[in-house]
Amino acid sequence: MTTITAEHISDYRIDITNGTHVWRADEPADVGGDNTGPNPYDYLLGALAACTAITVTMYAKRKNIDIESLSVSYTHERVHADDCTQCDDSRSGMVDRVTSQIFIDGAFDNATRARLEQIAQRCPVHKTLEKGVVFDETVFAG
Repeated sequence: MTTITAEHISDYRIDITNGTHVWRADEPADVGGDNTGPNPYDYLLGALAACTAITVTMYAKRKNIDIESLSVSYTHERVHADDCTQCDDSRSGMVDRVTSQIFIDGAFDNATRARLEQIAQRCPVHKTLEKGVVFDETVFAG
């Protein structure tokens, strides 16, 4: 199990480490940050995009499918539940909507193309976000 640690540096600058790598998160200048790194939602979408690309690539390698190019992009927005056609009726207020565009290029037959589309939606991060997360939180304030 990997532990990710975030340490406040200044203003909204946060250094993050997994014990091996260090990266930074920040907020844009227009909301008080110094814009020295991506914001937390950028990292969330980046994790989702990376997981999707890795999952498709792993599957293609196992099945000897030659992918010529692969590009994954996600966007995040908050929308009113009333405007969300995919939301169930129990939601109210604002909801988070993530939109994907996944481009997989290669000489595929229709069955392979359909299977790659299914695999792209089955990455572990996607499944975690889709199902929801149970938090077990402890906050120490001294």
